[in-house]
Amino acid sequence: MRPGIGHSALLRASGACFSRSPANRTFSISRRLSASNQIYTSVRRPDDLHTYQLLSTSSRTPLITLWTTSWCATCHAVAPLLRSVVESGVGEAEGGVAFCQVEFDAPDIMNDALGTQYMITSIPTLLSFDAGEAQVQSKITNARNMADRAFLEEWIRNEARRHGGRGGGGGGPGILGGLFGSWK
Repeated sequence: MRPGIGHSALLRASGACFSRSPANRTFSISRRLSASNQIYTSVRRPDDLHTYQLLSTSSRTPLITLWTTSWCATCHAVAPLLRSVVESGVGEAEGGVAFCQVEFDAPDIMNDALGTQYMITSIPTLLSFDAGEAQVQSKITNARNMADRAFLEEWIRNEARRHGGRGGGGGGPGILGGLFGSWK
């Protein structure tokens, strides 16, 4: 240690983060990084979606997916709007999100029946994954809502607040968190 410099001053100079609160004395020698949104390339194979799910789970950020097809005119209007909202940083203050488009009509996606697995019943569909689990209760299928920038911003903020907390589910008592009503 250099003469005349205490441990605290040396740690502050090195960029270490710590808290002096008596109730919460944490210490880390790494700097705190602010969350930033991630945009991934379009998904045309199930392995790509699985990889993005793993990346978002490990970074504790929800993965927002836009399910589209090549023939869907609404999809071609919604996709750039959604991408611009994510690129503008909406949701970063709440923990950040990852985003990708899933090309529903790609042969590998259709052959693997991913649409059935995640209950995709209409195109376009916005579906969030938190900790690798599809958040079907917050799924958006209304194209008018997807074309509304203010609606998208609020939806993304709500999804970003999950930040790996495995949000969603019915909660409460009962089998599967009350998902199927009151079973006794």
